[in-house]
Amino acid sequence: MSLPLLLEPEQLLPLLADESLLIIDCSSETNFLQAHIPGSVHLPPAQLQSGVKPASGKIPGIEDLSRLFAGLGLQPHHHVIALDDEGGGWAGRLIWTLDCIGHRRYSLLNGGQLSWIAEGYPVEQGANNRQSSDFKVEAIDKTPIARLEDILAQLNGEALAIWDARSPQEYAGTRVLAQRGGHIPGAVNLEWTELMDKDRNLRLLPLPQIRQMLEQRGLTPDKHIVTHCQTHHRSGLTYFVAKLLDYPNVQGYDGSWGEWGNHPATPVAQA
Repeated sequence: MSLPLLLEPEQLLPLLADESLLIIDCSSETNFLQAHIPGSVHLPPAQLQSGVKPASGKIPGIEDLSRLFAGLGLQPHHHVIALDDEGGGWAGRLIWTLDCIGHRRYSLLNGGQLSWIAEGYPVEQGANNRQSSDFKVEAIDKTPIARLEDILAQLNGEALAIWDARSPQEYAGTRVLAQRGGHIPGAVNLEWTELMDKDRNLRLLPLPQIRQMLEQRGLTPDKHIVTHCQTHHRSGLTYFVAKLLDYPNVQGYDGSWGEWGNHPATPVAQA
């Protein structure tokens, strides 16, 4: 099956009975139980992160990931439809995780649960436990993962561009969520919510508009893009957007500010 990376609800509707699809909903449990796309399965989004402080956003280990995706019923032939109820952060984190485990058949539902429900598409209620599979993660592909030491090594180079998806207050250091506040030197700030069209159920803004927003900040396709937030949750969306725009070299920094801001020796800048 060939589907676009960004999928609209009207494109998904006629495919709901297709057994080659696996619709994974990263919404809150409350919202999922109340209404979800028929046949979709719920993934509690915290399970996409290790939860080990201070860098709680780091990717889980191979055994945990194998258990997670087997429990969701993932099989190698599945085309995953990722969605959430917040505009794409957790759905993007899921897609980044799929990249890390080598499963590259996926799409993100534009607007997610919000667009699906608000626009009157069919829903069902309650739990929906799919039959488990024997899916196993053989290895973690480190290509999509930026590491602290790699960023440090490239920090003063012209090739690196760091996309900080946090709030302007976190970036400036006036809101501190680690031992130190501020940002990675040279990073540019474009908050993840700025990519969303609030008048269209949190779909992404038109791609030419997003591309212009990035280029104005020096986040251009010729750069090595590393994106992060506090735990690589919000930057799940920014990672996905860079892929959607065909940026050839993009990584998610899963250590994010939880690691950088709590490290005793990393450089920190403040606005």
